[in-house]
Amino acid sequence: MSTPAPIPTPSVRGPVLVCGGAGYIGSHTVRQFEERGVEVVVLDDLSTGHRAAVRAPLEVVELGNRDRLAEVFARVRPAGVVHFAAKCYVGESVTDPARYYRENVLCTWNLLEAMRATETRCIVFSSTCATYGNPVKLPLTEDHPQVPISPYGKTKLHIEHMLQDYAKAYGFRVAAPRYFNAAGAARDGTLGEHHDPETHLIPLVLQVALGMRKEITIFGEDYPTPDGTCIRDYIHVEDLADAHLRALAALQGGASELFVNLGTGTGFSVRQVIETARKVTGHPIPARIAERRPGDPPELVSGGTRAFDVLGWKPRRTALEDIVRDAWNFLRAHPRGFDSGAT
Repeated sequence: MSTPAPIPTPSVRGPVLVCGGAGYIGSHTVRQFEERGVEVVVLDDLSTGHRAAVRAPLEVVELGNRDRLAEVFARVRPAGVVHFAAKCYVGESVTDPARYYRENVLCTWNLLEAMRATETRCIVFSSTCATYGNPVKLPLTEDHPQVPISPYGKTKLHIEHMLQDYAKAYGFRVAAPRYFNAAGAARDGTLGEHHDPETHLIPLVLQVALGMRKEITIFGEDYPTPDGTCIRDYIHVEDLADAHLRALAALQGGASELFVNLGTGTGFSVRQVIETARKVTGHPIPARIAERRPGDPPELVSGGTRAFDVLGWKPRRTALEDIVRDAWNFLRAHPRGFDSGAT
């Protein structure tokens, strides 16, 4: 399937500090900043990120270390911040909420205070559709009630509220893209997903195709969906990166508060993902059925046009086969992630 021509991206002033820029979505965003000639500095504690994913200058700093954070801000004097650094496992947030409130909410407060001390006013924060909780209507638009059901979603919503308060009180310009299921990899095969443990469906399915797992587990086949399995909106990671660039450009251009969904508006079921992976890889990919997991909504699909209306953003790589193929190309080149050696 052909990819539509990109909508020109507005210019961004640097330097840009990308927190969590050694992670999955962060590293793809850094790459796009670099390709547009924007000066970037990555700040990451490398607890889940990977040094091999970073070509830009890297500051290895924990957001909990306020002194080191202040030193980096005083030296770099960023014109904008893009913030990806957070804990992001829903199940873990239920069993250890203290860690999520500390490392998501408190560490973001540290970041905002470092920004305030150096008069850095523009921040794009990585939010999530998990702030909506269980859907009361579909597709999910930005005016859907925000009633998160996990500590992870609650911490993201707390941060959105904190950003709004800083905008009103201190003149911050804030954006919080709420995205759906990030997927895919860089089309040249050099960047992709490397999580430990891996929890995302597409890389798990592809690990079966590569012989790294015996089978893929389908959690529930009795949902009120066409084939009985959960439906999700998969958004290509390069499209996500483009949206973050546009959001920062909009803030630097004078926008004050931007809260937008990032999705394709199309959902694919678990079975559809597995069938697509079988087609792309040529592997049978055995699957087994297990009980539903608690808290899995039957369907999560983005709706609305706000991202296009305010950012000029439109996802380009929306075909599920393209998303799966890009992820497959990365995994084959890096079967152990960035530990495989080639980058």
